[in-house]
Amino acid sequence: MSGHSKWANIRVKKTAQDAKRGKVFTRHARLIEIAARSGGGDPSTNPSLRTAIDNAKEDSVPNANIERAIKKGTGELKGEQMREILFEAYGPAKTAFIIECLSDNRNRTIANVKNIVSKHGGHMAEGGAVAWLFERKGLVMAELPKPNPTPEKIEELELEVIDFGAEDFEVGEGMLRVVTSMGDWSQTRDFLKKNGCTILSAGLSYLPKQKVAIADEATAKKVEDFVEKIEEDEDVSQVYTNAEA
Repeated sequence: MSGHSKWANIRVKKTAQDAKRGKVFTRHARLIEIAARSGGGDPSTNPSLRTAIDNAKEDSVPNANIERAIKKGTGELKGEQMREILFEAYGPAKTAFIIECLSDNRNRTIANVKNIVSKHGGHMAEGGAVAWLFERKGLVMAELPKPNPTPEKIEELELEVIDFGAEDFEVGEGMLRVVTSMGDWSQTRDFLKKNGCTILSAGLSYLPKQKVAIADEATAKKVEDFVEKIEEDEDVSQVYTNAEA
């Protein structure tokens, strides 16, 4: 948003995620549970589960949490089934949002999200009203190796990443952002990791086709507060917006 570095915002968000590690662990456990339920509990034959486990380990989720989530997904442990729920909404300054939730109680989640959105300057949108403004893509965020590579090394890295399916490659403040097709993000992540990059996040994302510029700091603060309030809900997994970072 206006007056803020996109790369600095990514660092701040990562720090905030680390401070909320309990919720991060819960999110990974729910994703593992859903993957195990849909494709079985063996990661060697269930690519979605293998990816969910890899992502959990990147965020240092304990093995005991991972194993418990797999057992819940396969039915070895009893409990309400986790489901993915997607909401569309408008926020301050006509910004658009996609809100991903992982929940074992759809009615609770719907009520909570609607209440948060309306209470903080937004309103819910009908299905499809917002989704068309976004594309489903793979997204990998990483820190470059230390010390920072030379421009020539970065150019060489970019060319190699393109061979792994990268559609967009940005570098700034010692970090890189790589956009891929839905099927290429995991191999891109693995390649960057093998080449000394520190992975900050990797997975599927909703990326805006066009971003909405935020004209002033007061409005930017309203949008930021709107996102933060939604993310505080325990069932909310990810929040995507077309607001300019």
